[in-house]
Amino acid sequence: MNQPPAAKPQTWHYRKRRAANSLFWLFASLATIIALIPLGLLLSYVVARGLPGLNPAFFTRLPAPVGEAGGGMLNAIIGTLVLVGLASLVGLPFGIIGGIYLAEFGNNRFGSSVRFAADVLNGVPSIVIGSFIYTIVVLQTHQFSALAGGLALGMIMIPTVMRTTEELVRLVPLSQREASLSLGASQSRTILQIVLLSAKAGVITGALLAIARIAGEAAPLLVTSPGSMLFSTSLNQPIASLPVQIYLYANAPYDEWNRQAWAAALVLVMMVTIFSLAARYATRGKFRIVR
Repeated sequence: MNQPPAAKPQTWHYRKRRAANSLFWLFASLATIIALIPLGLLLSYVVARGLPGLNPAFFTRLPAPVGEAGGGMLNAIIGTLVLVGLASLVGLPFGIIGGIYLAEFGNNRFGSSVRFAADVLNGVPSIVIGSFIYTIVVLQTHQFSALAGGLALGMIMIPTVMRTTEELVRLVPLSQREASLSLGASQSRTILQIVLLSAKAGVITGALLAIARIAGEAAPLLVTSPGSMLFSTSLNQPIASLPVQIYLYANAPYDEWNRQAWAAALVLVMMVTIFSLAARYATRGKFRIVR
C-alpha cells in the first residue's frame, strides 16, 4: 500500500513570514486600541457629566434667567436643526452638482482648478469662512441672522460633499454609461438616472458625514448668528444653537449653566452619532458597484 507523502517541514522563510505577519497584526491592534482610548475616555466623561442634566424640562423649556435654576435649551435644539437645514440647502446641491461635474467633465484645466480650490477650502479654518460671511452678509444687512449662519455652515459643507461625490461617481463603471447612451438616453439622463443612482449610497454617506461635521461648529456662528435666549425661527434674526450655547454656558460663572452646558454637549454628541450611524446604515449592503 502506498503511503501518503510526508508533509514538508516548514522552511525558515515560511516561519519568518508568519512571525512578521503576527507582529504586524499585533502592532495594528495596539494602534487601534490606543486610538480608541481617547475617544472612549471623552465619550464616557461627557456622558458622566451630561447625563445628570438631562430631564424633560431640558428639551421643552427655554433658558431660565441668570441666577435661576431650571430651564432648558429648546430654542438651541430647534435653532441647530434650522441652521443645519439651511446649510444643507446651500451645501448639498452645490456640492453634489460640483462633484458630478468634476467626475464627468473635470478632466481639464478648469476642473483641476476647481478641484484644487475645493481641497484648499476644505482645509480653511471655519472661523475664516465665518468672517467672510460676516463681511459680505452681516455687514451689508447690518444684523446677525440665521441666514448668515446657515450660509457659513453651507460653505463648509460644499468641498466635503463635492470631493466625496466626485470619487463615488468615478467608481461607476464606464460600461454603464455606454450602455445607457447606446439605448438612446441623453447624457444628462444617463448621469442623473444611471450614474448618480449607482453611487447614491456613497453620496448619501458623504452628505450625512458633512452634516455631522457642521452640527458641532461654533466658530463661524459666533460671528454670523451668535445666539439668542429667546425662541425664534426667523431667518432674519439671530437664532440660538447648541454649539454657541455650550460655549456661552461653559464660560459662565454659574453652576446651573455649567451643568446645562454638559447636558447640551451630550445632546450634540448624540446628534452627531445619529448622523454617523445613518451614514453607516445607508451603505450597509447597498453600495455595490459591479464591474
